[in-house]
Amino acid sequence: MHKTQGRIQRSSQNLSDQMLASGNNDKRVSLQDIAKELGISQTAVSFAINDRPGVSEQTKQKVKETAARMGWTPIYAAQALSSSKTMTVGFAPARSMDAFQTENFMLHFMAGIHASLSEQGYGLLFRPCASLQEEMDTYRSWAKAKRVDGVILVDLLAQDPRPALLHSLGLPAVLAGGPDPSNVVPSLSIDDSKTMRTILEHLSLLGHRRIAYLSGDGNLDYSKARAASFHEFAQDHNLQSDSVYFTNFDPSEAFEVTARLLTQDEPYTAFIYENEILATASMRSLIEIALSRAQQSDSGVKTEDNEILTRMPAVVSFEDSFICQAMYPSVTSVHRDAGLYGTKVANLLLKIFNGEVVSGNRRILTPKLIIRESTRPVGAQRPE
Repeated sequence: MHKTQGRIQRSSQNLSDQMLASGNNDKRVSLQDIAKELGISQTAVSFAINDRPGVSEQTKQKVKETAARMGWTPIYAAQALSSSKTMTVGFAPARSMDAFQTENFMLHFMAGIHASLSEQGYGLLFRPCASLQEEMDTYRSWAKAKRVDGVILVDLLAQDPRPALLHSLGLPAVLAGGPDPSNVVPSLSIDDSKTMRTILEHLSLLGHRRIAYLSGDGNLDYSKARAASFHEFAQDHNLQSDSVYFTNFDPSEAFEVTARLLTQDEPYTAFIYENEILATASMRSLIEIALSRAQQSDSGVKTEDNEILTRMPAVVSFEDSFICQAMYPSVTSVHRDAGLYGTKVANLLLKIFNGEVVSGNRRILTPKLIIRESTRPVGAQRPE
């Protein structure tokens, strides 16, 4: 039995070494070439390359330096065979494909993740899920099959069950957002509360007192933080209104709410939207109502365009994209480097893979408010 196990282990080792040395190029440097160069056994070289016990740190360093000098490179399949790593990170957010195709921030966030992981030889396994339950089932499946080395979480929920689940499954994870109240999953977050205050300070300086916030999903942690900051600012600065409406990221819902609030006896003078999709979808409602009011005035045809702009409320989007620049009027927006954010989140997970102690929540990136045509003083005329 022991002899059989020994043959299997030697066979597996030989296969691993062959895969490490193989390639389409016949001149590819092999582990045997490195062993001959150093005058040591091929087994010792293999142990050193794969950071296995059995050789000294000095030998490991010498082998790796020689391998680099000779131009040796590993093959992914051999690494997977000779270690427990999959060299894959999982990303399975409970969002529809439509959301990923339209949300500029998430697309750039994923690109940043991929850029960071690929530099270290990791791949990103993207698995969009239709529900929270499907997302959690995916994590269970990945853990059972040892499909990924770790996962990236987004969209923290109130009473979120995912951090505890991942901890019980033994799957390393980091959270974009948060922090995780249970302090199980380390996180990197953007200060949404401060960003909301920056928006409101800008609108208040322009004289806006009746402001509405059309949010996304009321269960999301960052939406709650923004809404709380909105109410706090309104109370501290005696705003006339601080209404928050949760649209579940539905553009048609945002459109209808906007139209309803604009036709009240005391219409709102400013609207803050959770993202650029909600903002631009609602612009139609804003323009139609402003046009109707302009046509009912005595301003005449020559000043009609100016009257429309004057009668439109201020608009701010919590997400920036090309569409905010291309719209007329262009939309004042919060700009965040989503690609850099994704890179930093991925780097945090890589630190965990490397055995570094990582815990708690860190706030990174300072969003910048890009002021454009959609925000102006209350009643201000725009030049023709």
